[in-house]
Amino acid sequence: MTGLTLDAGALIAVERGSARMTALLRRVVDEGIALSVPAGVVAQAWRDGSRQARLARLLSASETEVVAMDHVTARAIGAMCGHAGVDDVVDVSVVLCARERSATIVTSDQRDLRRIDAGVPLIVL
Repeated sequence: MTGLTLDAGALIAVERGSARMTALLRRVVDEGIALSVPAGVVAQAWRDGSRQARLARLLSASETEVVAMDHVTARAIGAMCGHAGVDDVVDVSVVLCARERSATIVTSDQRDLRRIDAGVPLIVL
């Protein structure tokens, strides 16, 4: 595994202290696996930094890249939404981010992601 892209469900699992997510993040650190989180995913999960210490640590870790959405990426996401027939730009941004990095997506909701790309590699929490 060369990289992981996290969706909002994965960030929520981090914040809740999920044993499975904790083990996965330990592996990320031990094996030097790249971690990416689209900025829209952060917006979905972030509510109160003073109460989200685990999430704040993850997002500021050197292993984590928070991927911004510029106008080029926004257009690509919009085109993917049209092609897949979906409206959720954040889910599409997760798939695009993972594709660009040849990463596996960590999610709690595989159904929506499979509608966008049936072949995207997933780790389902």
